[in-house]
Amino acid sequence: MTGSVRIRRQAKKTPPFAFFDEVYKSFDSKEVLRGLTLLIRKGEVLVILGGSGNGKTVILKHMVGLVAPDRGRVFIDGRDISRLDDNRLLPVRRKVGFLFQNGALFDSMSVFDNIAFPLKEHTAMNGEEIRVKVHEKLKLVGLEGVEWMMPAALSGGMRKRVALARAIILEPEALLYDEPTTGLDPITTKWVTKLMRNVHESLKITSVIVTHNIQSAMAVADRIAFLYRGRIKFVGTPSEIGACDDPIVQEFLRS
Repeated sequence: MTGSVRIRRQAKKTPPFAFFDEVYKSFDSKEVLRGLTLLIRKGEVLVILGGSGNGKTVILKHMVGLVAPDRGRVFIDGRDISRLDDNRLLPVRRKVGFLFQNGALFDSMSVFDNIAFPLKEHTAMNGEEIRVKVHEKLKLVGLEGVEWMMPAALSGGMRKRVALARAIILEPEALLYDEPTTGLDPITTKWVTKLMRNVHESLKITSVIVTHNIQSAMAVADRIAFLYRGRIKFVGTPSEIGACDDPIVQEFLRS
């Protein structure tokens, strides 16, 4: 039985949060994903490791319909989203929070208004309800009392935490992180890694983290998927990847 067939059978037996079924994706003449098959279980922390340019972020973008596969299918919570238009993608996107690599905060808005923005756009909450919800999420990420600061006045680590608070403000079922520790010093990286695990356990959601930071991956993951040349070369626990005898995997870990 091939690995792809085995994963398909697992997906049918226990519906995962996300399932990539032989996904191919190219940009211009560059083939990025080459028949990628990946199952993401509900409630787990899955870290996707791999070198730069291997397509890690492209996987996340498929999960919210920002890009569509050239071939193959992407399922979110049992629904094939591969060919949905923006209107039909809205309910899917409401299930998923996305933490972009640079945070993508609105520089002209205060911390409060950045975090409140999704609530104002997508809910009928009144001002007091929004205030309570924003305060709740800021407390969760350890940033109480900064509501009226502007993004330019924040450190890199604080900007990441504000962006995280905004990503979870609509109570998503899954949270996607794109290189969450890029540009952070080692102490802040360690703190953000611990925060990701704490948020995952507090909200009881599915977390998918794209990174090339091996130490962070080992500390936070339930499972690690190693992406190489557009396909998943290995999936397993942190201890299993450490013991993996594949020379390509070991070379990456040593690096």
